Amino acid sequence: METTGVVRRIDELGRIVIPKEIRRTLGIKDGSSLEIYVDKDVVALKKHSTMSNLVELASIYTESVYATLKRELFITDCDNIISCPNTRKKEFLNKQISKYLDECIKERKEVIEEDIKKLSITEEKSLLCSYMICPISANGDIIGLVILTRETKIKDSERNIAIIASQFLGKNIEE
Repeated sequence: METTGVVRRIDELGRIVIPKEIRRTLGIKDGSSLEIYVDKDVVALKKHSTMSNLVELASIYTESVYATLKRELFITDCDNIISCPNTRKKEFLNKQISKYLDECIKERKEVIEEDIKKLSITEEKSLLCSYMICPISANGDIIGLVILTRETKIKDSERNIAIIASQFLGKNIEE
């Protein structure tokens, strides 16, 4: 662990302020959840992902869709891509989502793009595809996205795959 040289006082309610530069560097946004770890005299904070316990399940689902239908399915939490087909892992897995996907989360927006267009998955990587984006909702909060892509026009049955995935993952988080 490295020191930042920043010192903050704890207020009368036990709160501290994490400096803006550190929040920006770590991608901590307003409303983000943090996990608190204690080891002897060290208190450490870590960004919390409600999806972390579903990463393995999301990975199995993603690979099943790819193996069966040859469709690429990407699953995100509010910050990063947590699951994608094995063929795309080096490019996308654990990478920060694009501003466009971040806006989809903030606006709780389901998007269907039937025409072939550029989809920014990360700020560095885009795909030329038709796509469907479904927010994953748990306990009224949007906790991530399911993104189904296709090199040709998406069919209605494929839309249902994305919807089922988002509902399934949301329900598993709630339980």
